[in-house]
Amino acid sequence: MQIELTTPALLFPAISLLLLAYTNRFLVLAQLIRELSGKSRQGGEEKLRRQIAGLRKRIELIRWMQGCGVVSFLLCTVAMFALFVGWPLVGKIVFGASLALMCLSLVLSLVEVAISSNALNIELEDIRP
Repeated sequence: MQIELTTPALLFPAISLLLLAYTNRFLVLAQLIRELSGKSRQGGEEKLRRQIAGLRKRIELIRWMQGCGVVSFLLCTVAMFALFVGWPLVGKIVFGASLALMCLSLVLSLVEVAISSNALNIELEDIRP
């Protein structure tokens, strides 16, 4: 199968948007942590402790999501370079690695969304219809 220089370039917009979304998630978490920090000074509750545990997991996942996304972007660029200089086998292998890292980043994102949903359910525990 022949791979052209433009094939890895197709991932550039997707990776950029994905990294932007991950950064936005991180910023929202940072704001939430600041709010919870203020609440923790008012009184330590079991619910707050559970939220903080979830936030720690989410921060770690977002760090890995961003890392995998950045390395995927870098490998995509390396694949384009390899194809540009006439090394199609190297380009294919590196592009395949780039795709694998992008998939890993997306799976980690799915796990982070599940944890985030659990955090919302914790908040809803005290709300009665």
